[in-house]
Amino acid sequence: MTVLVQISDIHIGSLYEASVFDKIVQEVNSMKPDAIIVTGDITDEGILPQFELARVELERFNCKELIVLPGNHDYRHTGYLLFKKFFPSTQTYDMGDVLLITLHTARPDRDEGEVGYRQLLWMQKIIEKFEGQQKKIIIAMHHHLIGIPDTGTDKIIILDAGDALRVCLESKVDIVLCGHKHRPWVWNLGSLQIAYAGTASSSRFRGFFQNTYNIINVKKNNLSVNLKIVGGKSFPLSDLVSKYQPFLST
Repeated sequence: MTVLVQISDIHIGSLYEASVFDKIVQEVNSMKPDAIIVTGDITDEGILPQFELARVELERFNCKELIVLPGNHDYRHTGYLLFKKFFPSTQTYDMGDVLLITLHTARPDRDEGEVGYRQLLWMQKIIEKFEGQQKKIIIAMHHHLIGIPDTGTDKIIILDAGDALRVCLESKVDIVLCGHKHRPWVWNLGSLQIAYAGTASSSRFRGFFQNTYNIINVKKNNLSVNLKIVGGKSFPLSDLVSKYQPFLST
């Protein structure tokens, strides 16, 4: 079995809750996951002191692969230059029964995201190379592909979300992991799941007012996603959707 942990929107800065992150490190290290995927917004302002602390904090994790993606906050104030220095990485990870591909959607000093034609074409070609190997295909990115309830006006989605969705469906991607909106959720589009992580360690909540992260388990042909409340229980992310009630419902 392959165990992946998705952590997102840490936001090291004024809204960062260090004690919450301490608990995450303790919980995740006890799981001994095969990989930890950090889907962006490690920092809040993209400035040097925040990147320095982010690297120290993330180095506390013990796992085979620590995969860090940039978010829109990381690319502020020329943070895109610092990100490459502090968190260099590749974009393709072959983990036996899992093929993980990361897409960079952040752009300098912009809140909205974009995958881009060249990156989508590259993703298609990578997936084609593994055709017939019966791997679960996982795509990770920062920005969300489809809007989520309880997150307000949606002006900061991926600009080419339609193209990205088409390629994911045509390439038979099993799941897309997103962050950005600080709201855990999951959409099921036939064979494709789109799973969203909440904020791991900031106090900027939307819709679900607890710090959370996601746990992805891949066993043979089965893929499941659990939501983990920091310091609390774990349950299927789909339960959050099936038992959904609007925050202001009476």
